[in-house]
Amino acid sequence: MSSTVRDALVGLAALLAPGVPQVADRVASAHDDPSGYVEAHADRLDERGIDEPIPDLAWIALVDALTDHGLLAEVDWKEAGDEIVAQLRELRSSPADAGAWSWSADVADLPAYDFLERAGAQLRATGTTLAVLDIESDCYPLVLLPNGHADDLRALAAATPFTASVLGAPATSPS
Repeated sequence: MSSTVRDALVGLAALLAPGVPQVADRVASAHDDPSGYVEAHADRLDERGIDEPIPDLAWIALVDALTDHGLLAEVDWKEAGDEIVAQLRELRSSPADAGAWSWSADVADLPAYDFLERAGAQLRATGTTLAVLDIESDCYPLVLLPNGHADDLRALAAATPFTASVLGAPATSPS
């Protein structure tokens, strides 16, 4: 991967984990020395069935590092709405106002993706963006960030071969 991709991945790490440079360090390590990263994180990567460098290793490193620092919730595609909310509320980036989640009980029976789209729209109204970092699996790696950073997330992800999508929002904000 190019240095542009590396810079974008490190930028995403800094955006999603402000004040936690260890996340960017892990992403850079996975990008710069994939074999060394696989060796250093063998136990964690084994949980994902990864035992050698793969093209999306730096993206997986981002997801794992964010998870380790309480900044990402990985929910199953069949997860119930109340469980999704419980996991999102545990994130360090979760809205402090408990009222940000008051809507959730009314739609907890929606299928997971529909629930996430609704959650994204509801959270956006409180100043928080819900986004998914796609790892091409049957789960949703979810992050929360201030609304003002959603376009930065999209732009940085667009500079990589990976996908980050904002849930419950238009594809782009007006210019």
